[in-house]
Amino acid sequence: MDGEEQQPPHEANVEPVVPSEASEPVPRVLSGDPQNLSDVDAFNLLLEMKLKRRRQRPNLPRTVTQLVAEDGSRVYVVGTAHFSDDSKRDVVKTIREVQPDVVVVELCQYRVSMLKMDESTLLREAQELSLEKLQQAVRQNGLMSGLMQMLLLKVSAHITEQLGMAPGGEFREAFKEVPFCKFHLGDRPIPVTFKRAIAALSFWQKVRLAWGLCFLSDPISKDDVERCKQKDLLEQMMAEMIGEFPDLHRTIVSERDVYLTYMLRQAARRLELPRASDAEPRKCVPSVVVGVVGMGHVPGIEKNWSTDLNIQEIMTVPPPSVSGRVSRLAVKAAFFGLLGYSLYWMGRRTASLVLSLPAAQYCLQRVTEARHK
Repeated sequence: MDGEEQQPPHEANVEPVVPSEASEPVPRVLSGDPQNLSDVDAFNLLLEMKLKRRRQRPNLPRTVTQLVAEDGSRVYVVGTAHFSDDSKRDVVKTIREVQPDVVVVELCQYRVSMLKMDESTLLREAQELSLEKLQQAVRQNGLMSGLMQMLLLKVSAHITEQLGMAPGGEFREAFKEVPFCKFHLGDRPIPVTFKRAIAALSFWQKVRLAWGLCFLSDPISKDDVERCKQKDLLEQMMAEMIGEFPDLHRTIVSERDVYLTYMLRQAARRLELPRASDAEPRKCVPSVVVGVVGMGHVPGIEKNWSTDLNIQEIMTVPPPSVSGRVSRLAVKAAFFGLLGYSLYWMGRRTASLVLSLPAAQYCLQRVTEARHK
């Protein structure tokens, strides 16, 4: 609803958590029946296993950017191309090297279903843009935002068709690699992004952008994708098309940079170790976080990392302007006018065809004769 503020999602419903990197020695669990271990002993055992596997000087891919929070927590941001096998391997290697406490991915709750779908199903879904999907997008985001979402899905489907590869493989790989850590959804809800993007454009800008998206047909090869690892392919194509619309770039890219930075900083908080009793003093250790985001967002995250962030402003959907309301009415009027004219033309054509049939001619002749008598 216009004017409402939407609260950011924090984490997906996945397996339980085992956090934390400890700079202090972790007490060993005494030998005995594993079923009789206390929660604290079980936690310490899992933590010890994680610390043994966590490398002090990890061998990271060149696509990884390291950031350090004020409390000493470390964040490893993996910049990916959403249609890249190399990006999948980079994500897996990074997670295995650093053994994170939290993994944050560039997804929101409206796109989380892709994590549990297999590659063939996703490939088929991405290539099939049905009327049902259009209706769902319009119900969820409104007419203009829903149409814009379908056009962007068309861009994604074009890349999918060209490469024979479903998007988001790096997110699914990250999801498979997190049996003992938190899994956070770090992207702004897509309805907020689309509504803010549409509100930032004038009527003619919307028409020009839709025209460019409708007639996108340039061929793309897998080599093109890998060459674009310095800037994500989908985001690069979008940047080329929306370059003349600075406000659109701000809502789709820059504002999401701020949101992703905020979610990564929320994840990179010191973790409290479990206590055997309330009398035991509290102990906290820095956390280790892996962020999986499109390569195009990495510079913005680095830029915003040390700044004060307030995401409430970018979570608010502005009310429609007068020109926006007029344009929506114009679009609806044009749609229903075209629909009415089409029905009139089809009805008139059908009536002409029916009346031209011999049986109809005979009936008309009999009716005319009966009227004269």
